[in-house]
Amino acid sequence: MKEVKVLGTGCAKCKTLVAMVEQAAVRTGTAIDLEKVEDMARIIGYGVMATPALVIEGRVVHSGSLPEAGTIDRLLQES
Repeated sequence: MKEVKVLGTGCAKCKTLVAMVEQAAVRTGTAIDLEKVEDMARIIGYGVMATPALVIEGRVVHSGSLPEAGTIDRLLQES
């Protein structure tokens, strides 16, 4: 099971990214443990300055915008 985190303050884009990650996990058949992180201290701890951000297995793989669905699929499969 892959550890996946969506970092964001609860804005619309952050909520959209959570849904996109859930859909990508279903599409790719990837088992994930998804956590939504809204605490600014934790977000900054990842070195993220722009949200939403996507963290897979402890590594920030995207930040500052919504990635395309295909990009999330690829990231879940590669990480």
